[in-house]
Amino acid sequence: MIFVPGSLLSLTRAQVREVDRRAIADYGIPGIVLMENAGRSAADVIRQLYATHCKADDTVAIVTGRGNNGGDGFVIARHLHNAGLPVALFPAAPLDSLSGDAETQACIAVSMKLPMFAFDDDETIGQHSSRLQQAAIIVDAVLGTGFAGDVRPPLDRVIHNINAAPAAIRVAIDVPSGLDCDTGRPSNATVRAHHTITFVARKIGFDQAGAAEFTGQVHVADIGAPPEILQSVLSR
Repeated sequence: MIFVPGSLLSLTRAQVREVDRRAIADYGIPGIVLMENAGRSAADVIRQLYATHCKADDTVAIVTGRGNNGGDGFVIARHLHNAGLPVALFPAAPLDSLSGDAETQACIAVSMKLPMFAFDDDETIGQHSSRLQQAAIIVDAVLGTGFAGDVRPPLDRVIHNINAAPAAIRVAIDVPSGLDCDTGRPSNATVRAHHTITFVARKIGFDQAGAAEFTGQVHVADIGAPPEILQSVLSR
């Protein structure tokens, strides 16, 4: 089989999960290493966008969810901070509700004392929405490829506030929150991204009619999974 680069093919939700599973189970790559690689690769793309579109003191806001997508967001915030960019985190889930690799990455961000503004209920969203909307870049790391169905409160309001930022460049991580990665259909609340940084390969839903309205320009980023896994998953 001829290997096709991830930027030229599309995977389903199940295939993406299989790539992660095989990387962990067959190659012994810890999940947190995959998360670290994903976040660092995404941060590299965001740094390029920042250099092109932003002033030196512009802030990058990263909105994080409860799962691995949120964990990616904490990694992104750390690498952007290390590169000298002003960052602010807006956790859309209480930090004490996180677990696993996402919890580990959040704890690192807390230890670094990165600016952090709770964004997880009506009160905190109301308090901090104007701060979020002043950012030059807003990174959506709320809901990932596992999402399907409807966005429940308060995340629907979180997404509304991401979309309401008048001047911000919106960057979705892996998939715009609220978009079904298999069907490409938006839900009741869906981020309208200018850029989507997706991992391993494009998602099959991105190729469906109307999906580009939500994904914007798609960038495929590496997570360090051996290409043999992708070849195997595609051949099944």
